[in-house]
Amino acid sequence: MDTEGALVGERYRLDQPIGRGRAGIVWLAFDTMLHRTVAAKRLYIQRDLAAEQAEQARETALREGRQATRVLHPNAITVYDVIRDADDIWLIMEYVPCRSMADFLNEYGQLTPEQAAYLGTQLGSALATAHAIGLAHRAVQPGNVLLADDGGVKITDIGIADPAPDPAYRAPEVAKGEPATTAADAYSLGATLFASVEGVPPFGPDGSDEPAVPQRTGPLTGALLKMLRTDPDLRPTMTDTVGALKAIARGQETGFVPPTAPAMPTVPVLPRPPRVEPAAPPRQAPTAGTWRWALIVLAIVVVVLVIVIVS
Repeated sequence: MDTEGALVGERYRLDQPIGRGRAGIVWLAFDTMLHRTVAAKRLYIQRDLAAEQAEQARETALREGRQATRVLHPNAITVYDVIRDADDIWLIMEYVPCRSMADFLNEYGQLTPEQAAYLGTQLGSALATAHAIGLAHRAVQPGNVLLADDGGVKITDIGIADPAPDPAYRAPEVAKGEPATTAADAYSLGATLFASVEGVPPFGPDGSDEPAVPQRTGPLTGALLKMLRTDPDLRPTMTDTVGALKAIARGQETGFVPPTAPAMPTVPVLPRPPRVEPAAPPRQAPTAGTWRWALIVLAIVVVVLVIVIVS
């Protein structure tokens, strides 16, 4: 069920598709319970699988989605919910008007080493948070880096299996069939930053060419070469990587602010039911005792004034 106006999980109303990635289709949607705009992604489940295999794939997607909800960082897209609707698995995520880094680079060209270092600190900080809870991204690449209209940077799809990750950003051990680890994330982030400055991935579009000789990376070169080491055990941790990139970008005052993208659509908010204010309690008239004390006080005041005048 992925048509305009459809209600996913009896709660999220699909409005229009806003993106299509390897991991699934992204819709602009509306949370009818919390009255907010969200992004809804239907995860890709291979359609030609046997029934038992397809069910295993759905269970894996649900487990990965639940793990992704644990990653809370300002530079990571927040996953609010993961639900099963019939045979589909949906991620309900924070909606941010943005464009992907891949689209940005295609339109505007390369970054400076300092800009790339600043970008790397933001992405690396989010990845370090995921790594701290034992969760690797597994597909760090320009298509999963989002540049927000307000200048922010966010990474998406942390821990969500990509059915066909871009080979240009895949660590060599992963290309050989080994599972992606936090060390593989370091390699992929290095490859992403390399491409953002040089205009080409470090080993070509399929990840198997001769290594590109860096021409523009300047002060970023040493950090990139460490991140791109073939042996995963020799790569720096993400925390160490962030520290190195911060040192490179330290002189940057404004950071990396991409040109504002065209305004992204939003889902109109449905009006809330009018709030009925409780009726004010009726005012009570002063009691007889209150009037009696008031007259006594007034009499005392009059007596005092008379004494003062006579004196």
